Amino acid sequence: MEDDLVFADDDEDSQEFSGELARWPLLIVDDEEEVHAVTKLALSGFEFAGRGLEFVSAHSAAQAREVLRERRDIAVVLLDVVMETDHAGLEVADFIRNVIENRFTRIVLRTGQPGQAPERDVIRRYDINDYKEKTELTAKKLFTVVYTALRSYRDLLALEANRRGLLQVVQASANLFKTESVEQFVQGVLEQVAALIYDSADMIYVSSSVATVREGGEERIVAATGRFTDFVGRKPGDVLAHFDYHNLTLAARKHRNIVTPEHFSGYFESSGGGQHLLYISGPATMSRPDQELIDMFLRSVALAYEAMLHRIETESADKKPRNGLKRG
Repeated sequence: MEDDLVFADDDEDSQEFSGELARWPLLIVDDEEEVHAVTKLALSGFEFAGRGLEFVSAHSAAQAREVLRERRDIAVVLLDVVMETDHAGLEVADFIRNVIENRFTRIVLRTGQPGQAPERDVIRRYDINDYKEKTELTAKKLFTVVYTALRSYRDLLALEANRRGLLQVVQASANLFKTESVEQFVQGVLEQVAALIYDSADMIYVSSSVATVREGGEERIVAATGRFTDFVGRKPGDVLAHFDYHNLTLAARKHRNIVTPEHFSGYFESSGGGQHLLYISGPATMSRPDQELIDMFLRSVALAYEAMLHRIETESADKKPRNGLKRG
């Protein structure tokens, strides 16, 4: 087929694309400035799943609560126990879980005065994830603690994304033959796939119906995840600066998947002539099974999507009055 998906002129110099992955936000809560400096030094160069750390500081429980209200993306909190009061840190932990109801952020309590808050009592009473005395937290142990906490945080987010995706699929399945329900179905499946491959959660699914391809019309973004979520319903040409359109266009022209260290551009053309593209940002750690899963997704959803749209079009045509006479 000679029809290509063309999103824009191939003038790469005019684009401002950056594929750098966002850093993991780590909140340091301690009333001693030296602790902040030492922690940052010990974790300099830290990397997990291809992403570094974004250090956020709070020097009191009050500041910590303010930060946590504004930023729900904090991955890990290194939390001092004794600050304004002997139990200020414990109050922050309670605030995280019970006031703003954040169950994802990992909480690591650090104390220089373990007698003030006995470990056994704290673990029983508060929903924290680790408890360390400052004297035992060497640079090596701090690295291990943060690495483990981030892995847990990532897994929790993946489970939540998978749950949301499954919910959308279930809701869409109740009425699959409405246009909005078809797109909800695709969005739900896409979110589940994003959850399964963890670090490649920024996805764009572009569909071009048979009619659009043959008539030379515009394609559009049917579903998206991560930082691309707000692009759903828009034309790919309107958001080019946010992703690597060159390889996505190349996948359409070559009629095959294009894999680079930073991006995955998947292509599938259905038997009816519809073209479908899937763009994933940051699949540097994508394994062969991950790629096979993505390929299976693209083929299955593309076929399902077109079958559902065909059913909708057929039903709509059947309902139209013929020869000027109304049906019924």
